[in-house]
Amino acid sequence: MFEGNSVLGFAAVLAIILLTSKLLGLLFRKAGLPQVLGFIIAGILVGPAIFGDFCGFSLIGFEGGNYTPLFVLPKSSDMSEALSVFFGRDVAASNGLDIFAKIGVLLLMFSAGLETNLKELKSTGMAAVLVASAGVALPLILGFAISMPFGNIDLGFASAANIFRSLFIGTILTATSVAITVSVLKELGKIHDKLGTTIVSAAIIDDVIGIVLLSVVTGIAKAGNSQEYSNGFEWFKGQIYGTIIMIVCFFIFAIVAGIGIHYVFRWLEKKRATTHRIPIFSLAICFLYSWIAEEIFGVADITGAFLAGVVLSTAHRASAYADTKIEVCTYTIFAPVFFANIGITSISFLGLDPTVLLFAVLAVLMGLIGKVVGCGLVCKAFKYNLRESAIGGVGMMARGEVALIVTATVTSPTLGENALPPQFMIMTVLLILVSSILTPILLKVLYNGKPKDDTPDNPRRYGPHGDESAPEFPEEVE
Repeated sequence: MFEGNSVLGFAAVLAIILLTSKLLGLLFRKAGLPQVLGFIIAGILVGPAIFGDFCGFSLIGFEGGNYTPLFVLPKSSDMSEALSVFFGRDVAASNGLDIFAKIGVLLLMFSAGLETNLKELKSTGMAAVLVASAGVALPLILGFAISMPFGNIDLGFASAANIFRSLFIGTILTATSVAITVSVLKELGKIHDKLGTTIVSAAIIDDVIGIVLLSVVTGIAKAGNSQEYSNGFEWFKGQIYGTIIMIVCFFIFAIVAGIGIHYVFRWLEKKRATTHRIPIFSLAICFLYSWIAEEIFGVADITGAFLAGVVLSTAHRASAYADTKIEVCTYTIFAPVFFANIGITSISFLGLDPTVLLFAVLAVLMGLIGKVVGCGLVCKAFKYNLRESAIGGVGMMARGEVALIVTATVTSPTLGENALPPQFMIMTVLLILVSSILTPILLKVLYNGKPKDDTPDNPRRYGPHGDESAPEFPEEVE
């Protein structure tokens, strides 16, 4: 048994996570599935979920567990107690992994914001907005509705906390991942036609609406917690009306501050858009927005990170350069640690309630139906034919990183008694797996599987900036 929270011990823990997550990520990508699923499975394998609980040994484990870990990690204050209650055994997350995972989720949301092109979203018109709105509304309603009969797993109308958890289920189902859809549309040569553009734009708007919805729901859930307040300001934020006011004030602050940041970065962009200080300043703004959102306004920190990215995306060349640099750091270390940490700390098969599995299957079904029906009907209303409407619905069906990020947020112990039990993470993993398999198959069937090679290759991961937004940066300087 080695100490996993010493400097070199933690370095060894990171080495185990990075090696296993990358290997399994590559295997999943070869199988046509998102790498993030491989990262989560890596966390399950190296953590206590399988080998620790059922074999008595794990590569990475926690103090007080009924198994022998090769690298033992100390307990983390509030999360330790919450996870122990939910799982019925002594588990916890290490402070080191928590910090790396938190940075990972902030960078993922920041990158999503950087890849948001506001001008392109405006150009897609009302169709993309309404498709996205339907893609949020129907899964939210269906997720909340199917939670009603499951009071025995802390959902339904039995208490105010159960109602919040049911809302969290619906919020998880609203997320959309455009990565798989984009890869299929590019392969079929449909990425730049009217329907393809509408799907991509709607998916981005869907995430924006989902993040705002998450901030509102979690903010009100925090306000509903019974707690002692250290001062009058904390008491004000703890009231429901105060929470709503603070959320509105944060978005006003983000916009006003964003205008000033926009002009600063446009000035830097004119001087030299490819200097290394651009991504450094960008990261500083990301972390400051996240801290201000959570600590000052009581809004989810991922909302602050996302809005910071949106603000900087208006300085197009500077944001594109920052994204290329930050993305390397994110997907090299922080993102794999975040997703693997989900498998290590939030998934357990020991004493898993069969009712939770039944609910997970129903929730996945409702999540798929909600996207296909909701988005498809709006496409039909905009004069698309039946096949095109089905493509629009299926194109919005895939889930990915955002669904995991939302689930990690609503299972956080910071929500107190209103937090969703971590065992529901299995629902999200199953949703991502099923939607990732079905989306490319159904899209190719609906498009008759006829690929066209009229889309230029793009070395960057596709984002809403389009292929032309991946400029070369030959003038890099310190």
